[in-house]
Amino acid sequence: MVAFEAKDVPASERRRVELGKFLRTRRARLSPADFGMPAGSRRRTPGLRREELALLAGVGVTWYTWLEQGREINVSTQVLDALARTLRLDRAERWHMYVLAEAVPIAVSTGRCPVTEAVTQILNALDPLPAFVTNSRFDVLAENGAYHDLFRYWHSLPCIHWNTLWCTLTEPAARDMFPQYEETVRYQVARLRTAYARHVGDQDWEEDIRRLASLSREFAELWARHEVAEYQPAIRTFIHPDAGPLTFTSSELQVPAPETRLVVYTPADDETRKQLPRTRD
Repeated sequence: MVAFEAKDVPASERRRVELGKFLRTRRARLSPADFGMPAGSRRRTPGLRREELALLAGVGVTWYTWLEQGREINVSTQVLDALARTLRLDRAERWHMYVLAEAVPIAVSTGRCPVTEAVTQILNALDPLPAFVTNSRFDVLAENGAYHDLFRYWHSLPCIHWNTLWCTLTEPAARDMFPQYEETVRYQVARLRTAYARHVGDQDWEEDIRRLASLSREFAELWARHEVAEYQPAIRTFIHPDAGPLTFTSSELQVPAPETRLVVYTPADDETRKQLPRTRD
């Protein structure tokens, strides 16, 4: 099980610790051979050594060691750029590193922002397309009738938390009703990790993550990978007890509230379009 730090640790310190963990996981993905270097002997752990990464990035070994250890040191964007290039970070990973290093503005907690009347009207107008409003923690803030009907048979146990990630991880029947279960959960946890960089130390976020990790070993193991991801349009299939397999294109639209988005499921094929009304019976 993943250990989580004490609540009284300052957010800036926790963010530095998160940065150190993230850098170590990215360093472990690489090998000397990736840079045309001999592996050498007596290599007990996978990945580049700290001194090898520091040399390749053009930074001091001691400085980089302190960075991974979460010490309070100055980090310039030029140095972060060098580390990003050397670690071969993609855009989402690079942004995540900048946020943890406080090289971009850090957002304050937004909690569960209320959904405005205008957004509610848009949400309802999308029916019969299933749609809902969510935040960066995957809390379901509002839903239309089509979305409610599509997932009204989802739970075999009482819903612990009206949150799409929680529902997927804690519902025993989710794997049977969701063919893309593993890839979608991994993607959602990576997106949660990306958003978390702006909320390190926020008590609501920390408690949410701690509780989910205690309920789901799968989440705890995925969380420990420090994977991050940007939004990607996706094709998702759900097995409905009456309508059978339904395949949708999942799209996200930003709404005028911090870290809040409108998610719409559009039928991806004619059979789904034909069977979708059966979810309303």
